[in-house]
Amino acid sequence: MDLRKVVEENPLLAIMRNVPLAKTVDYARAVVAGGVRFFEVALNSPHALEQISMLREALGEDALVGAGTAITVEKAEAAVKAGAQFLLSPSTDRDVLEYCRDQGIAMLPGALTPSDVSACLRYGFSTIKLFPAGDMPKGYIKSLKGPLDGTEYVAIGGVNPGNIGDFFRQGYLGVGLGSSMMPREAVEKGDWAAGTAYVAAMMEEIRQVKNECKKIKESKEK
Repeated sequence: MDLRKVVEENPLLAIMRNVPLAKTVDYARAVVAGGVRFFEVALNSPHALEQISMLREALGEDALVGAGTAITVEKAEAAVKAGAQFLLSPSTDRDVLEYCRDQGIAMLPGALTPSDVSACLRYGFSTIKLFPAGDMPKGYIKSLKGPLDGTEYVAIGGVNPGNIGDFFRQGYLGVGLGSSMMPREAVEKGDWAAGTAYVAAMMEEIRQVKNECKKIKESKEK
């Protein structure tokens, strides 16, 4: 799996953390209906492995389902066994990086510093989760890409519907949203139509911002 291509085509990652087990499939289907087909199930959530299996069965080819917080090889192995199609981590644990490289498992490793990014590159991972992205200055990604060319980043941590466009303007390839993926009230009430509309509005904003960034880039290249 080419995660760079996946993120280019699916710039919004739905992070499922502490979603009630009984609402797992309905929640995910509402998100898919809103235009998002890229999921992370956080392994430090209750029932995470069961949710991964449920989503793989329920969504089939309509979505990609990965496992986040894969901070040990044991967690990574369990997630893959449950059906995770890719892994994410908040850090650059060398054992996990080596395991994913050797097993050919797609991964978005977590990084924050240039040294972290260099470690990811050493193991063959150039599309990277920057965490916590919301705590970093606006020019940070541009600065990283200068000496570490060929890298792309997905912003995780501190991203919300109000600032989502700013991350794409800064140069991130994608972003991830957790609890703010859809309104809490919609989830509590099972108002999946409202949830779908909310997700669709975010996707439309992302499309507009990405088109805006593309036009600016093209004008600079002329």
